[in-house]
Amino acid sequence: MHFCRRFRLVCERLARVALIGIFAVGSLAAGIARGQAPASNPFGDIGKNKILTEFHSTPGVEIEWLNTGRKLTPQELRGKFILLDFWTYCCINCMHILPELKKLERAYPNELVVIGVHSAKFENERDSKNIGEAILRYEIEHPVANDDKMAIWNEFYISSWPSLVLIDPDGRIVGRHSGEFTFEQLNPLMSKAVAYYKGAGKLDPKPLNFQLEATKQRDTPLRFPGKVLADEKGKRLFIADSNHNRIVVAGVDGKLIDVIGNGAIGFAGGDYAKATFNHPQGMALVGDVLYVADTENHMLRKVDLQKKFVTVVAGTGVQGRNPWPGVTPTATSLPRRFVGKPRLTELNSPWDLWVHEQDLYIAMAGPHQIWKMPLSEAEIGPFAGNGREDIVDGGHLPREPYGEGVSSFAQPSGLASDGNVLFVADSEGSSIRSVPFNPRDSVTTPLGTASLAQGRLFDFGDRDGPLSAAKLQHPLAVAYRDGVVYIADTYNNKVKAADLKQSTIITIAGKREPGLADDPAQFDEPAGLSLAGDVLYVADTNNHAIRAIDLKSGNKVTTLKIEGLAPPPKVK
Repeated sequence: MHFCRRFRLVCERLARVALIGIFAVGSLAAGIARGQAPASNPFGDIGKNKILTEFHSTPGVEIEWLNTGRKLTPQELRGKFILLDFWTYCCINCMHILPELKKLERAYPNELVVIGVHSAKFENERDSKNIGEAILRYEIEHPVANDDKMAIWNEFYISSWPSLVLIDPDGRIVGRHSGEFTFEQLNPLMSKAVAYYKGAGKLDPKPLNFQLEATKQRDTPLRFPGKVLADEKGKRLFIADSNHNRIVVAGVDGKLIDVIGNGAIGFAGGDYAKATFNHPQGMALVGDVLYVADTENHMLRKVDLQKKFVTVVAGTGVQGRNPWPGVTPTATSLPRRFVGKPRLTELNSPWDLWVHEQDLYIAMAGPHQIWKMPLSEAEIGPFAGNGREDIVDGGHLPREPYGEGVSSFAQPSGLASDGNVLFVADSEGSSIRSVPFNPRDSVTTPLGTASLAQGRLFDFGDRDGPLSAAKLQHPLAVAYRDGVVYIADTYNNKVKAADLKQSTIITIAGKREPGLADDPAQFDEPAGLSLAGDVLYVADTNNHAIRAIDLKSGNKVTTLKIEGLAPPPKVK
């Protein structure tokens, strides 16, 4: 997040296929044998580096620790490598490196301690309760420090999310890196370092145990549902039961109809009992076909509701690092159009879906773009956005990758339409965008920060009234009907209605404080919206619930109980 802007165009054009100089420690031999102690320290001469005794030196600042049960200090962790991960839980790039960190933790369980330093961007993210929910939602298994005053951030001179700092078993800083990385890029360095420090007798192999937040949680029928799709004609709801890795199908009356997926993480196809997903999000329905954004698999899936069979539509299962299909580091010329074959094109965190006429539109959160795939599945590629994380209006696509002078998005996460334009919940810029289906027309911002000269990703709040002065805080979903865009104002824990004709916005349900109540209504980071008739359905993510707002009855809120739904069996 905010990292890609640091690259020059030549680096951007290569689409960040590979990181350069990870941790800036020089070139490393790839074939180092694990456990063979090298003759010299792989980090060079670090004898004069300061030995850390605390993670920060700011007077009067106390750090609250989560997922551990106790405060941690560098002194307590002597004999271990410490990897500080500076993150904020809204950030898609921060989400991307969590699986890579988990691989490192598995590879070096007694040699490495990963510590998440949560240095919040949004006001809502400073609260330890909300960070705790994010720890559970992202299934984090390492300690997390709530650095709400940015004390640790400033101590280590951090400037962007995500950033990593590596501390050796003696307590010395030996490496830094900003941006995403993969396990395969960092593992050669860790392998060599572990071998050296083990040979020097400086590693303490004693296991450390932490009191994880997950051990305190009770099972719930839904687990962090990310999106909901209402089928008005069929009187059904399709629910992305994201942390149960499945799709739940229920009647609008709450009767359980079906469950798609067995709850295990994976991308297996087949019948409902065999199919697996990885934290699915948005969905779109075309006849008897349900399209699913299989977000953490970086795939699009297709569910045949008649045959009850799941297949892959697009993506390879590998996170795409290049948002420009057809462009490679060795390309000598640019393609006429940036498109690829769906099953051969790597995707990057598809978050929501919308069908218009014969095309499927995709909120591709990872590269900050809107993508398009015809329902014929002939091709796939970007439809709008130059891949720069920002809130900028203009034409749909640049002539060359990352070219300026056209539209920019910032982690688009929700889609809806009036039939002429695509409305986008552009979460990191706390904005609502309007993307015409006609690519000759310009992208605009009915509500948000595009008009600001600078700081467009950092201007947010909770203000109703004229759209020109209104503020949101990290909205993740939109729905549309009769000139009104309904908005899940996620970090304000509210559902709002923006009247485009009157150019005003009001809160229709919820209040700033999170909670689970129907009267007066409270939500906890709602992330999905869908309309069926006069009822607006809400995926109330942190409450593990689906809520319903009756727009014709004074916006009365009820909580849907899905009869017969149980959590999937625990994976051993």
